[in-house]
Amino acid sequence: MSQIALTERGNAAVLTLHNEAKLNALTVIMLKELEGHLSDIESRSDIRALIVTGAGPKAFCCGADIAEWGELRPEEFARFWVHGGHRIFDRLARFSKPTIGALNGHAFGGGLELAACCDIRVMTPKATLVLPEAKVGIVPGWSGTQRLARLLPEPVLKEMALFARRLTAERAMNLGFVAEIDDDPLAAALGIVEDLADVSPRANELAKAMIHGAVGEDTGAVIEALGSAAAAASADRYEGVHAFLDKRKPSFEGR
Repeated sequence: MSQIALTERGNAAVLTLHNEAKLNALTVIMLKELEGHLSDIESRSDIRALIVTGAGPKAFCCGADIAEWGELRPEEFARFWVHGGHRIFDRLARFSKPTIGALNGHAFGGGLELAACCDIRVMTPKATLVLPEAKVGIVPGWSGTQRLARLLPEPVLKEMALFARRLTAERAMNLGFVAEIDDDPLAAALGIVEDLADVSPRANELAKAMIHGAVGEDTGAVIEALGSAAAAASADRYEGVHAFLDKRKPSFEGR
């Protein structure tokens, strides 16, 4: 049975973490499933947005399953668990379609880092956010000290990473980390997705890329992608390609 279920709700794809017995803790299998789903969904023009949520009423995701990484050798932990997970989380953060984290419960450690990869977040009022890694002798490894530093004020992030203090839904919303507080975060997220019916998908994708370039989310790739798109739309590109195929010298006009 899949530990990350994919369902479709209108023009939205919903990914649900299904490891409720362990508060939706992330396993190696779940990370691989997440990566696969992201690749499949991004290629579909009929899907306008992605929502990530968790199963059950208690937790969105309590982080990485300690049983999966607790006994790894240091080099395995760094190379495969941290680096591999980081790559997959970056894939979500740089997803071309709008993404919403529907936090149905607590988000701890890697679960909070997962939520931070989404464009916006909706949170149930009783849920809390925390970075508890220091309590087991490690540090955040999936962008908790990097991406979260762009989304939360430095003193607040230090409260969480150094002292493992919990951030309430109300405070998270006041800080701008959460867009809405709702007893049914998934329903609220689906309501937000409805607004995309009046928005250009291409304009959305470009605006997201431009914002990411401004805040440092894979800036180099964003610049090259936008530049390549502009070049690909030019008459010079058409001329250059056809001149190559015709084995003749191109006649560029700068258009």
